[in-house]
Amino acid sequence: MNKVCEVGIDEVGRGAVFGPVFSAVVVLTEENKCILKKFGAMDSKKLTPKKRKLLLPKIILLATDYGIGQSSAKEIDKLGIRVATELAMIRALKKLKEKPTQIIVDGPLLIRPWSGIQKNIISGDSKFTSVASASIVAKVSRDNLMERLEKKYSGYLIFKNKGYGTREHMSIIKEKGITNLHRKSFLKNLNLI
Repeated sequence: MNKVCEVGIDEVGRGAVFGPVFSAVVVLTEENKCILKKFGAMDSKKLTPKKRKLLLPKIILLATDYGIGQSSAKEIDKLGIRVATELAMIRALKKLKEKPTQIIVDGPLLIRPWSGIQKNIISGDSKFTSVASASIVAKVSRDNLMERLEKKYSGYLIFKNKGYGTREHMSIIKEKGITNLHRKSFLKNLNLI
C-alpha cells in the first residue's frame, strides 16, 4: 500500500446496551485528508447527526479504500466487549483491497489479533483525519441500523437512544423486559436481568 496513505480505524457502540458494536477503517491520501478537513471532518461525537450524514458520501468518495465490520450482541455476550470490538475491527480491515502497512487505532487498546504495525492514539479521532473519518463512517452506519431496527423493536425508542442505556431506555427495559438484541452481559451487571 502506498506509504503516503493514512489508515485510521475506530469503533462505535462499545458502551451501548442494545445492538452490535461497529468498526470502520478509512484509507486517505494526504491530499484527500486536507479536502475532508475543509469539509469539516472531525471526531464524530463533535458533529451533529445531520453533519455526519452529509460527510459520509464525501468520505466514501474521497477514501482510497474503506471497510466496515461489526460484532453482534450475541458475540459481545459470548466473547466480552474487548474481543468483540477487536473482531469488528478485524472484519473491517479484511474488507480492504490491500493489507495496510500501518494502521492508526483510536484509543489505548491494541487490536491483539492484528499482525501489522499499529499506532494507538488516545483521542485519535480528534488528531487524525483518517480516524475521524472512520468514526463518522462507523457512527452513521450504526445509527442507520438503529433507525431500521426501530420498526422491529418499537417501544424501546432505539431511533432516539441508538441502543445506549439512557435513563428512559433503562426504565422501558424494566417495564417491557429485554429483546434478543439487548446485551445480556451488560444488563446483568446493572441488575436489570
